[in-house]
Formats: sequence, structure tokens, C-alpha cells
Amino acid sequence: MVPDRPSLSRRAYVRALVAAGGASALSACLDAVDDGEATAAPSGTDDPDSLPDRQHAWNDILSSDDDGNVLLPEHHALVALSLRAEPDEEDRDTVEAAFRTIERAYEWSNEGLVFTVGYTPAYFARYDGSLPDSVDLPEPIALTDREDPAFDEYDALLHLASDRPEVVLEAEEALFGDRETVNGVDLDADLSDVFDRLEDHRRTGFVGEGLPARHTDLPDVPESIHEEAPFFMGFRSGFRESQATEDRVTISEGPFAGGTTQQLSSMDLQLEVWFEQDNHYQRVSKLFSPEHAEEELVGAFGERLETASGLTDDRIEATAADARERGVVGHAQKAARARENGDPLLLRRDFNTVDGDRPGLHFLSLQRGIDEFVRVREAMTGADLDVPSANNGLLHYIFVNRRGNYLVPPREHRALPPADPDSGA
Repeated sequence: MVPDRPSLSRRAYVRALVAAGGASALSACLDAVDDGEATAAPSGTDDPDSLPDRQHAWNDILSSDDDGNVLLPEHHALVALSLRAEPDEEDRDTVEAAFRTIERAYEWSNEGLVFTVGYTPAYFARYDGSLPDSVDLPEPIALTDREDPAFDEYDALLHLASDRPEVVLEAEEALFGDRETVNGVDLDADLSDVFDRLEDHRRTGFVGEGLPARHTDLPDVPESIHEEAPFFMGFRSGFRESQATEDRVTISEGPFAGGTTQQLSSMDLQLEVWFEQDNHYQRVSKLFSPEHAEEELVGAFGERLETASGLTDDRIEATAADARERGVVGHAQKAARARENGDPLLLRRDFNTVDGDRPGLHFLSLQRGIDEFVRVREAMTGADLDVPSANNGLLHYIFVNRRGNYLVPPREHRALPPADPDSGA
């Protein structure tokens, strides 16, 4: 349902339109953009070889903040896809043609469009051959006794992202045959004959300074969120030195070399408890570390942190002692214990959501293999630590309701890949 504009600011209105999706939302969004005197989105390229081999190669073309940290696009849509029939070569050609049309229409950038398509273990299960050993893609499972998530068992997930809300909506509609042209480019093909779009599993969200505070009209979003915070928990995230590099998360060998794995956990957030029962000192202790709070390293919303979360080797090594002696440990402090030779394992591309009119997070991470996500999740859970659950990082405030694992192939194999492209199996 298209939201009522008079009750919302323009920015809130277009975010609500992205969440609604569909042709009516796109039409309303284009009208809203015209009201704002926006310029056309930058055009793409006719030369597919000029685009990166990796679907997940976003960092070099995205914007960055004053500290040099990569800024994710503001608007995101996750579109669940189910195959209409067993795929063949004609279907592969159709899918690739559809994606290339979108790449001709939009520049590969945050001002244009970046996107990936990933495939589930259920998709690959149809093939006689198994995935090569170089790909670690198990079925998703519950990872703690506190979880009981539903699992993504459809075939594929399309992640669309742009700073321009109309681009996310227009690209999605074009990919499913509801537009004759897209950003001035005639459509050569679309996905509608190959995939069904699963509307019930469509997810959306946003990232950006001050955006969470604009959702305090929702009953579960407290007004105490800092007006400049880019995430619902109230602090900056995605620090450059606390993220894995794109090289680190890229599969390095085998037929899917140049690809990556993607993990998606959709979760609800207990923001009222987080903001109204805990004070700022406690929130910093539980999100970063007790020492961060004592030494006032973070600031009101993370502005004192520049390119790293401030987790030194000593602070990470002190996790068990903090649990035992202080009775509290930080979420980031615990997760950092999974680092390998000091390097983070995950490249996070998560974003806020108000899907279902509730505050939440779509925690999307890229890693070389899903086992690395599991290692980080186990470290973050901190089951080995002697600490009250309410003081065990964020465990008391986040609730996973859905999880999926995906292979994001290199660009050359993104269109309905077999389990082993080298053998055709």
C-alpha cells in the first residue's frame, strides 16, 4: 500500500515507498523526486568488460565519510526469487541479458545502482554434482539456543542498492517486466519468465546519518535515538579497519573464484529496553567494551572513533576478564576474538529496517566461507563467558527471525550457475 504523503517528510515518504514496492510506489516516488527537482540518474555502460569481475566489488566506487570509511548506499531492497522451472541455457541467456540491461541503464555507483544476485543451497541441490570444495555453503541453521529463525529456502536473492530511492524501485520493476524503458534504456529482457518474485519475502532498509531518528513515530522506536546516529542502536558502524577487505572475503580458487558467500540474518531490535533502561555509559560498554565507556572513547554516537572501533589487542584479550571482574562485555569486543592474525573475517553490509513497522536490522555479511560467519557469531554469542545475559553484549536486545546463506558468484557465473561451471554439473 502506498503511504500517505501529507503525514511524512519527503525523505521519510520515499523510504516508505521503497518499503512498499511495486508500480504504484514507483510512480509516487518519481513524482516525489520531480518535486525535489532531482536530476536523472547517471547512465551505465555498453561495455560489460569495464565492470568488475566481482559482483561484490562495491567499495572503490561508493562514497566515503570524512574519515575514509566506506558509506553504503542509502536505500536497499532484497528481492527473493523462485525459479519457475528447471533452468536451461536459454534461461541463463535471459537472466544475463536482463542484468546487462540494468548495467547499461545505471552507472555502477551509489548514485546509480549496485547489485548482487546470490543463490541458496536449495538452488544448487537440484544439480547432480555438488558444489566444489572451494565453496563453503551449508544450509542455514539456528546458531544458539536463543534462536528459532525461519530459513531462506527459495532459489536466489537480488540485493539492489542506491542513494536514489527511485532507482531501486525502477530497477526492480524493470527486471520483472513492468517497465518498457529504464533510465532511457530499452529493455532487452527481464526475469519474469524465469523467476517468480516472492513478495512475502521482500525486505527493505536504509542507512544514513540521522535516518533512524526520523522513525520515532513508530511505537517501538524511542525518541532518545541520537539525531545524527546512522544505525538504530545509536552509533556509527562499518569502520574501515574493523571490516574485512573485499579481497579477504573473495573465494580464491576453483570455478567460483572471484565470488563470495553471503549470510543474511534478519532481526528485531529491542530499542525501548536498550535506550530507556540503559544509560549511555552502559550502552557503550555493551556495544564496544567497558574500557571504551570508562575512557570515553566513543562520543555521543561514535564520532570520536575514526577508522576503527578502538578494539586493541589488549581490549580483545581482556574479554574474559571483563566478564568475570566487571560483569559486562562488549558486542564488538566479543566478536573481535574471531579475528585471524588480527584481521576481521566479515565484510558487513547490513542496514536498518522498519519492515512490518518494527525497528530491525538486516545483518548482511560477506565472507569467504559461511564457516567464518559461524566462527564470528559463536564468538559474539559468548557462551564461554561468565556474565549475566543482560550484560552479554547485545544478546538481550537482538532477536533473529530469519536467516539465509548464499553463494554470490563472480559476474561471469551470476546467471543461473550450475554447481560446478567447469564440468557443467
